[in-house]
Amino acid sequence: MSDTTRPPGKTTIAPSVLLTIARLTTLDIEGVSRMCPIPGGVNRIFAPGALNQRGSGEGVRIRIEDDRAYTDLSVVLDHDVNVREVSRNIQNDVARAISEMVGMEVGRVNVHIEDIDYPPEAEV
Repeated sequence: MSDTTRPPGKTTIAPSVLLTIARLTTLDIEGVSRMCPIPGGVNRIFAPGALNQRGSGEGVRIRIEDDRAYTDLSVVLDHDVNVREVSRNIQNDVARAISEMVGMEVGRVNVHIEDIDYPPEAEV
């Protein structure tokens, strides 16, 4: 078999695979406490493509346009981190994971900081 001959068939990737990659990559980043459910509301209902948007999961929304992945991540961070640095790490690591694991171009990775986890106050 020569290098230019490709085997017949195709590979399809379920939207849940992209969601899992983005979610697990995000949770693996130091400073991320947990994912946060994506806020709903009127804007989400009337957003373009909202009716057929299958790419949503806990804290992750992925939209595919022109073979590019556009990702929104809703996260809760630990209290003692640099928010800008953690956000940048999330963007870089998620984009790299999607690109390397699936071979798909990444349009954007938007990080939404929904809350900060503080330790409970000590009882007196």
